[in-house]
Amino acid sequence: MKSINISLPDAMRTYIEEQVAAGSYSSVSEYFRELVRQDQKRQAAERLEKMLLEGLNSGNATEMTAEDWEDIRQAVRERIAKHKRSN
Repeated sequence: MKSINISLPDAMRTYIEEQVAAGSYSSVSEYFRELVRQDQKRQAAERLEKMLLEGLNSGNATEMTAEDWEDIRQAVRERIAKHKRSN
């Protein structure tokens, strides 16, 4: 694990240290790791919402055919094979 040094105003540093002292986090590092995890989740949710909206706005839904499902299965098989070859 690598370290990152950051500069914070005194008020922010005090706030973070108070959170750790109150037992909300085990360390200052854990506080920042949790912030990063929350940001990652937020961005993933935004990406999902964007994709869902694109799907909703893409036109009328059509029923999936057996051929459609087979095309999807084949694409997955090809991706798995490619992944195995690269490892």
